[in-house]
Amino acid sequence: MFHRIRRRAAEPSEEQRRFFELSAQLEGQVPPEVERVRAELDRAEPATVVDYFLPPELRVPSHDQLDGRMTSWKQPIVLDGEMVACAECGAYRDWLVLSTRDQIWLRCRAGHQQQETRLDTAWYNRHTGPADATHATFEDCLRHLGH
Repeated sequence: MFHRIRRRAAEPSEEQRRFFELSAQLEGQVPPEVERVRAELDRAEPATVVDYFLPPELRVPSHDQLDGRMTSWKQPIVLDGEMVACAECGAYRDWLVLSTRDQIWLRCRAGHQQQETRLDTAWYNRHTGPADATHATFEDCLRHLGH
C-alpha cells in the first residue's frame, strides 16, 4: 500500500505537467512593457552631473586629516571606581582630553600631561560633540579652550 503512494508521489501530477508546458512556452518571451521601458531609457538624455559637495572653504577636515582632537572636561573622571588625578600636581578636575593616534591623553590646568590607557578613541567619540573649530597649532587650540 505505501509503495503505491510513494510511486504516485514520485510522478508529476497533471497540474504540474501543465505548468511545466506553459513555462516552456513562455521561456524567452519578453513582456511588451519591458521593451517600451528600454526604448524610453535609450531615448532619455543623460542626467546632468551636480556637485553636491560643499565648497572647499566650508568643508570640515576628516579625522584622518587632523593630527588630533581635544575637548575640555570640567568634572572629575572616574574609571574603575577610582578618580583620575594628575600624577604631578594631584588635580582631579578641569581636564583637557586629547585624542591622537588612537591614544587618549589628559592634560591638567597646570599643563601636565599623562596618557590614560583605560580610555580609547571610542570613549572619546561617545563623550564629545562635533568640533566647533579647527586650529593650525596645538597652542591655538589651548587658547581656544581657555588653557
